[in-house]
Amino acid sequence: MPNIPRLASIVTAALTVLSAFVFTGGGAANAAPICPGAGRGAVVVGRIAGAIEGATVDPGGRMYVTDAAGGRILRIDAPGAAPVQIATVPGAGALAWAPDGALLVGFGDPRILLGDALRPGGVARVDVGTGAVTPIAGGLSAANGMDVARDGTIYATNDFGNLVGRVSPNGAVQADWASLPSANGAVLSSDDAFLYVARTFANPGVSRIPTGNPGAPESVLNLGGAEALSAPDGLTLDARDRPVVPLNLAGQIIRVDAPNQYCVLASGVAMSSVLTYGRGSGGFAEGRLFRGGFDGTILEIPGGFDPGATTAAP
Repeated sequence: MPNIPRLASIVTAALTVLSAFVFTGGGAANAAPICPGAGRGAVVVGRIAGAIEGATVDPGGRMYVTDAAGGRILRIDAPGAAPVQIATVPGAGALAWAPDGALLVGFGDPRILLGDALRPGGVARVDVGTGAVTPIAGGLSAANGMDVARDGTIYATNDFGNLVGRVSPNGAVQADWASLPSANGAVLSSDDAFLYVARTFANPGVSRIPTGNPGAPESVLNLGGAEALSAPDGLTLDARDRPVVPLNLAGQIIRVDAPNQYCVLASGVAMSSVLTYGRGSGGFAEGRLFRGGFDGTILEIPGGFDPGATTAAP
């Protein structure tokens, strides 16, 4: 893997300036209702020195995050615990789990900013005990969003391009499995029938792509007017397969309850890059919703609590 410049720090600074300019005071999305039972403030449960891009939780309730600025993978054993670096992966992006329980990381380099032409993205397996990193796929447009189906099929996205990639269980890479401008994040429905993605920069909103018919994506949320600048980012799904989405620049966490209908789980959380539910009975436990941000902070979103929701895993 190449030696990657610290691109994320530049992007983070630019987003911070744009956020302050566009959404001072909370933005136009404040017109959306607060979700029933929500409205409580976010709680700081962790912090790293870097910019969080990916986040996931293992069966023991330990959280793993990627530091896009420093190319690191870190483990946090419980809320409030100090982060421990377990591996270095230049250009580290999304995190996901393989069916055998191995941790997967997406990686790339600054060429992802050029869209789909050069396809520098890849996927690697990470041994969380030794820190060994083994690349298993390359030639993807990017992998800043990623999820894995029960059969081991990997899906990966690039918010600076159009292509959504697919890696078959046998390792075959199809970089152009689907085309959806600025697809970001990736999470499969509970039956693997749909891949949900956020649309960050082009026609912002949320779409779901039928895994059996990738040429027919369906929009479930369109953000227009001032909301078009809210920058949806790394989403997850609750126990009812409803998209739970960070609006990066708007500083909100929202839940899409029906096509083009959403409510607000939290406000005042700008620079949110990724969401994940917890897993297991302790630590970052199942049912609890966590947010990672480009500011390096991990927050619990109490309004997103859903006792049946868990980290995306095959």
